[in-house]
Amino acid sequence: MVDTLVSASEDTTRTTLLVLPGNVLVNDGELSEAGLTENIAQTAAAGAGYAARQLNKPVQPGFIGAIKNLGVFALPKVGDTIETEVKIENQVFDVTIIKGKITCKGDTLAQCEMKIFIQPQ
Repeated sequence: MVDTLVSASEDTTRTTLLVLPGNVLVNDGELSEAGLTENIAQTAAAGAGYAARQLNKPVQPGFIGAIKNLGVFALPKVGDTIETEVKIENQVFDVTIIKGKITCKGDTLAQCEMKIFIQPQ
């Protein structure tokens, strides 16, 4: 659900995704609400994985614990490239709270807050 990791810093990750017709979360030529939500989660995972690799640490699996204030304003169509930004708001022990935002052609498509649980290994 992520094509390109555009940038990753200590607290912000940016990715892009080209919406393809074969994507399992595409319905009637549009990426579904579930697809947008998964893209935000995968962007957070890409940032965490990149950070772990930079520190030569193993990438730990994470799970969505809660989604809050989800707003879906429009759905991207097949052929659109969406841009996703995730910012870490807080991190306590094995829980990370992020804010995610998806845009396409300058318009905000979706945004939410997620609580992500990291499974220690």
